[in-house]
Amino acid sequence: MSNKNILRFLTCGSVDDGKSTLIGRILYDTKSILKDQMNSVKNESKKFGTQENQIDLALLVDGLQSEREQGITIDVAYRFFSTNKRKFIIADTPGHEEYTRNMVTGASNSNLALILIDATKGVLPQTKRHTYIVNLLGIKNIIVAVNKMDLVNYNETIFKDIVKKFKEITLDLKLSNIKFVPISATKGDNIVYKSKQMFWYNGNTILNLLENIKIQHNYNNKLRFAVQYVNRPNSNFRGFCGTVLSGKISVGDTITILPSGNKTKVKKIIDASKINLNHVISKAEVSEATKSMAITLLTETEIDISRGDMIIHSKETPKISNQLKVMIVWMDNTPLNINKDYYIKHTTAVFNIKFEKINYKIDINNFKKITTDTLKLNDIGSCRVSLNRPIIVDTYKNNRLTGSFIIIDKLTNNTVGAGMIVDLSRRNTKIIKREYSNAEKELNAFIRKHYPEWDCKEI
Repeated sequence: MSNKNILRFLTCGSVDDGKSTLIGRILYDTKSILKDQMNSVKNESKKFGTQENQIDLALLVDGLQSEREQGITIDVAYRFFSTNKRKFIIADTPGHEEYTRNMVTGASNSNLALILIDATKGVLPQTKRHTYIVNLLGIKNIIVAVNKMDLVNYNETIFKDIVKKFKEITLDLKLSNIKFVPISATKGDNIVYKSKQMFWYNGNTILNLLENIKIQHNYNNKLRFAVQYVNRPNSNFRGFCGTVLSGKISVGDTITILPSGNKTKVKKIIDASKINLNHVISKAEVSEATKSMAITLLTETEIDISRGDMIIHSKETPKISNQLKVMIVWMDNTPLNINKDYYIKHTTAVFNIKFEKINYKIDINNFKKITTDTLKLNDIGSCRVSLNRPIIVDTYKNNRLTGSFIIIDKLTNNTVGAGMIVDLSRRNTKIIKREYSNAEKELNAFIRKHYPEWDCKEI
């Protein structure tokens, strides 16, 4: 049982398409609900009367009082369940346009997207927006569930028309692994059990697809270890704490610390999960660490390593630049100001970022590119940016964790956007000189010496 793999998936789509009800139905039909939870939902269903005399399964997921009163999902609600084949983590994300930022949060760690469409309404603008974001975030597996088929008398033609319209709209997105399922979350048709009403549908149920679909990860096998904390309880111990973002690291490996470029070897690796209550470190030592392990690293030589530094294998040469092409999802009511400086947080490091140019934004109705000089709430756009110092250029397509970042307003400290690295930015514009600190000058000299092909110019 413990060896079963985990599928992380999100439900998304427009408001009131039935996402919470679908999840409630899955939990109910797989018998993943405790008795006291069920009694609570029965009482809540009577109180709010959203399903007349029936149990409102959406209340199993909609935890906030304001959500239950309004009948919409605001926060990202996470639920867990298990079958004989696989474990699942579900992210129920908001459908309302105002909470698109929450949907991005839920999608960022998902292996599969379950996009709902209301059979009585068809494909809506928010359906398109969520589909574009799912594609942008690199989610390869997609299930499109056409819900509320009971309200259209289980009409096959309506289902096929919606499938045709969805395919036409998303043609340019080149979605590869996509399945279409007609369902009724309220009645339970084609969720866990095959529908007797839709005899014309010969495909799999939602649960069958979730249990058997191949999980596709988008991260590479190159070592990326971002230092989160320097642990020095006494003069005899100096360890570097963090999580292995990708790849693996072994005792004896020669490693390079960026941005300094210093090299050393791994002396010890301590697995944080094996440290007991008495803090006996020796019993927690391991010979190697792999992706997602929280570890403390000790080096053979004492060199300068601090929070925000990235540790890589010396034999692997990454791309490094302070000029990037990125995709941005803007999440703040205050529009992006191209003349304003922001911070970005990339893994454990913080950089100053300047938006040099907004290349275009996406028209969510037809996915066409539009010329613009700003991005507003929920806009998605391509930008050219420069950072105050070079960064490892892992594209989001190759590594979600090191290819993504969040944008922070310097004055309010609010998170105002999420970004994905697309590539190096190749500019022909005039270079603007500025004063550099000694540390930055040393770093630029190191980049020119060891990575001249990336031409990381001072700007």
